[in-house]
Amino acid sequence: MATTATKVGHGLAKVLGIDLHYRNETGSDRITRGESVFSIDSADSYVEHEPTAVEWVRDTLPDSQQLLAYTYSLFPFVHWIGRYNIQWLTGDLIAGITVGAVVVPQSMAYASLANLPVEFGLYSSFMGVLIYWFFATSKDITIGPVAVLSTVTGSVILKAEERLPGVPRDIVASSLAIIAGSIVLFLGLARLGWIVDLISLPAISAFMTGSAISIAVGQVPAMMGLTGFSSRGVTYKVIIESLKHLGTTDLNASFGLTALFLLYLIRYTCNQLAKRYPSKAKTFFFLNTLRTAFVILLYVLFSYLVNRHHKANHTKPKIKTLGTVPRGFKHARVPHITTDIISSFASELPSTVIVLLIEHISIAKSFGRVNNYVINPSQELVAIGVTNCLGPFLGAYPATGSFSRTAIKSKAGVRTPFAGVITAVVVLLAIYALPAMFWYIPNAALSAVIIHAVGDLITPPNTVYQFWRISPLEVIIFFAGVFVTIFSSIENGIYTTVSVSAAMFLFRAFKARGRFMGKAKIHSVVGDHLIDRTEEPKRDSSPRKTPQENEDSVRNIFLPIDHHDGSNPLIELEDPYPGIFIYRFSEGFNYPNANHYLDQLTETIFAKTRRTNPHSYNRLGDRPWNDPGPRRGKETEDANGRPTLKAIILDMSSVNNVDLTSIQNLIDVRNQLDKYAAPDTVDWHFTNINNRWTKRALAAAGFGYYSPEPDNSGLHRWKPIFSVAELGGSYSAAAEAEARHNKRLARTASQAQRGEQDIEAQPTSAGVRAEEEQSSEDGSLSKQLEYSKAYGGVDTAKGTRIAVVQGLNRPLFHVDVTAALDSALANAQRKSH
Repeated sequence: MATTATKVGHGLAKVLGIDLHYRNETGSDRITRGESVFSIDSADSYVEHEPTAVEWVRDTLPDSQQLLAYTYSLFPFVHWIGRYNIQWLTGDLIAGITVGAVVVPQSMAYASLANLPVEFGLYSSFMGVLIYWFFATSKDITIGPVAVLSTVTGSVILKAEERLPGVPRDIVASSLAIIAGSIVLFLGLARLGWIVDLISLPAISAFMTGSAISIAVGQVPAMMGLTGFSSRGVTYKVIIESLKHLGTTDLNASFGLTALFLLYLIRYTCNQLAKRYPSKAKTFFFLNTLRTAFVILLYVLFSYLVNRHHKANHTKPKIKTLGTVPRGFKHARVPHITTDIISSFASELPSTVIVLLIEHISIAKSFGRVNNYVINPSQELVAIGVTNCLGPFLGAYPATGSFSRTAIKSKAGVRTPFAGVITAVVVLLAIYALPAMFWYIPNAALSAVIIHAVGDLITPPNTVYQFWRISPLEVIIFFAGVFVTIFSSIENGIYTTVSVSAAMFLFRAFKARGRFMGKAKIHSVVGDHLIDRTEEPKRDSSPRKTPQENEDSVRNIFLPIDHHDGSNPLIELEDPYPGIFIYRFSEGFNYPNANHYLDQLTETIFAKTRRTNPHSYNRLGDRPWNDPGPRRGKETEDANGRPTLKAIILDMSSVNNVDLTSIQNLIDVRNQLDKYAAPDTVDWHFTNINNRWTKRALAAAGFGYYSPEPDNSGLHRWKPIFSVAELGGSYSAAAEAEARHNKRLARTASQAQRGEQDIEAQPTSAGVRAEEEQSSEDGSLSKQLEYSKAYGGVDTAKGTRIAVVQGLNRPLFHVDVTAALDSALANAQRKSH
């Protein structure tokens, strides 16, 4: 009985003039099995129900249990903190201290890239490692200042300084961190981490390579002591100016060049010794990891020896140093954010957010795969969002995941994200205990540290060559991003690679080409022999069947007729039957590519078939201008014996969703081809539909079932062909075969215990009867159907239950191409030839 809501809905539809039964499926309002005589009473059947909008809303909106799970997922540390143990603590202590020794000099160096005093780098690194572990799904990531993001922040600060001269740089940096962090935090809370996947690998590689080159070039003047020009300009201009001003090199170059050389020498030596002495590889790894701290301490000693008198006399030092670094958190405050400050860097905000996203997520995913765990991208966005929102309260500027420190942390044997707390303690000690020593750190040595660190971000030539082997077009995108970064800016390089990658994706979507498929019969081959299904089975194997058509050894497959998939062109493929076409979509079927697909489809159909009734136009003037027909006085051509159009099979295995545009275009093509095939109609078969909403859309457009004849003479006598399958479980044929096999083995063992002869060596009459029973039981599907009732019955002789796979109310939706072709062939004879 109809519910009140149904009655109200039907009433509204009647008032508004909405025809709820406009489709008139199979000429009847009732659900049928699809026989020539439509009857719902003939058998038990399966009807596939369409999805509803209410169902979609119910599946989309979270319930109370899902909301609880969502809240629980926001704090991943509660999943493992209760099982924390001494072994984990030992690994975290070693990794935390190791990273702390690296992050202190690096963070101070990166602060100079951001045009900020060095203490702001320490603040950022402290807050990053302290907060991240609460929200982390990666044990390896270390959040803090990084070279690329620091450079982007420095550019933002300089541009904002021009617009707001009176605003301190650290206020701009803090505002940028909070606004960018809030955006990223929103993306994480909304579980939109998949948005990072929109940025392709070539875009990330180009961004990292171009940024590394730009940063390294910008540090050369400070490392060499060059003066007289700005090192903040466009990369290629800095290269030119550096070459012009080589004559201004001073004593700073001796510190910078030797420090850079020493960093590479220590790394190379440790790597070689680790290979030569594998048993001591761990020791050499830690020595290699501490090379930055060692070099900084060594050059602090040299700087002290050179500059100690200058500091005491308050005169200009011979070697440029960091100068005074305040002890403790002198810049802790509530961030001062105004609309003027936000508007001053609003245009650079997208590039800052992109850098925050791609650096962190790409690194986290990489180390997750290496160490065999899975990260949650959305939760990682929450982590860096919270870090950047809270960090500015202690004076931090934008921070994200660091590749170099993450690699060190991973190799140091980190066990949990709690290692970040250990690193935070090391940084805290540096902030309070080492500021006096920081005065002597040479700027040239810090520049060498930066150049050495960003060198690992450059994509090596061998990797670029592998890119070329995989996708040559994307290598062009890679170089375009690198060149734009060098000749323009890091921000423009990011926009270029992301935009071009998106454009290439859209081009492929718009210009997607389907394939017309042809049938080929194949045999399975082992070595140089066909698989022989008639071999005697081994004692421990199940019985094998004699090879027959459509079984494993000989089967039909469908390959592109043009062999553009790389299949052997010597295999001749044709349309499976005159006038029947199999067309496979390649990139989905939506509004961008619908016309391109269907134009290709109709063009090929018109080229390979002829109009069913060439005399359908009574007068010459009735013909359309684009199909004028033969010249006056000449007979209509027979189209070279081409067949008439009978059926189209669309393989939708690559189609996940359809839309109004694609379905409307499909309707237009159906109407066009029905006129072309008149007085017949074209049968449209669909296979491998993966989405219920796609089925609903096609059915709403009149596809999936047969319609009355054009002359309204009623339904034709079509032949439905459905695919059926065993229900499985205890009724399945596999279970029966296993039971028979086990029973036979048990009988054999019992006879052996009684001292009887081996039934396999000398078959007894009982053994022969058993084999005969097995042979009779291994019937084909057609025999099973004879014993079953309709499509949902039970074979009482064998207990095998079978049922249709697809709904009986959609006879033209098929499980695979073979079923669709069988159905098309069964109904092709009623068409005109």
